[in-house]
Amino acid sequence: MNRSLVTAIVEHHDPGSTVTSVERTAAGHRPTAVVRFAVRSPLVVQLSDDIERVRTEAALVEAVRTHTEVPVPATRSTGRLRDRSYAITEFRPGRNLHAAFVDLSPDRRRTVTRQFGRFLGQLHAAFAFDGYGQLVRPTDGDGLVAPEATRGRWLTRYGRRAVDRLPAPFDALRTRLRACLDRPTDRTVTPRLFPWDLRPGNALLSGGSVSAVLDWERPMAAPPALALAKTEYLVADWYVDEPAPLRRAVRSGYESVRPAPVVRPVHRVVAIADSAVDSAGVVTNPGYPERDPAASVAFHRSALRAALADAV
Repeated sequence: MNRSLVTAIVEHHDPGSTVTSVERTAAGHRPTAVVRFAVRSPLVVQLSDDIERVRTEAALVEAVRTHTEVPVPATRSTGRLRDRSYAITEFRPGRNLHAAFVDLSPDRRRTVTRQFGRFLGQLHAAFAFDGYGQLVRPTDGDGLVAPEATRGRWLTRYGRRAVDRLPAPFDALRTRLRACLDRPTDRTVTPRLFPWDLRPGNALLSGGSVSAVLDWERPMAAPPALALAKTEYLVADWYVDEPAPLRRAVRSGYESVRPAPVVRPVHRVVAIADSAVDSAGVVTNPGYPERDPAASVAFHRSALRAALADAV
């Protein structure tokens, strides 16, 4: 993290402020720092190469703050300085939930998991779209839109990209995964907001509850069942040996807001394949402490096999 750039960004936003420290954090996919001051509350600065992505995320965060109870830090400013795009947001205290989740008591863990389900239900209740895919800001209006107006076979195409990105250790499953993706799905479902990275690693815990949900970069619209399947995988399956009680907690939270969509094997296949590899093509490491690479591959393969078994 370039301290001088972060300091310049903050001073550009608030001339006369005195920065006392710039602390790099591991939150999200972008360079992020907590900036502290002598006489005011801390701020968070995130750097990016794409100002439109920054402003799209800021627009979504403001809409989430307005229309739901999901705890998201307010955006104070966005802009460009020294050829870097940035967002300045409020600082929310709390412990990273990725590390804290497994230390919670079973009852508290179910309560926190239920919060994730309720958050997703609120997001689906608040945000519906005409099409699937990446959300963008319209050139002549407010809000966000999905430019892919036709719903067509979006889930199949999205799922194929996820399956094709799986590395060689998944080759034995690839043919069956593609066959599952080719099965017809309900194309009349209204696309809803797809917070594709809604997980404990992007949340903070304070006082036994989720105090902030972070990282809303690259928002999408998708079938609501895909978002529910992925949230179950990232919040329940990811951390415990027996995920069924936590899956029920996700559903309970969701159904406190709206009826749960029907999650089919194809939704689980896409959710798991999409989660198994990160943006750099590296297999992700479930759990905390995180599994080693070989155990991570085995974890994702087992989950995919279970989803395929349900498809028979």
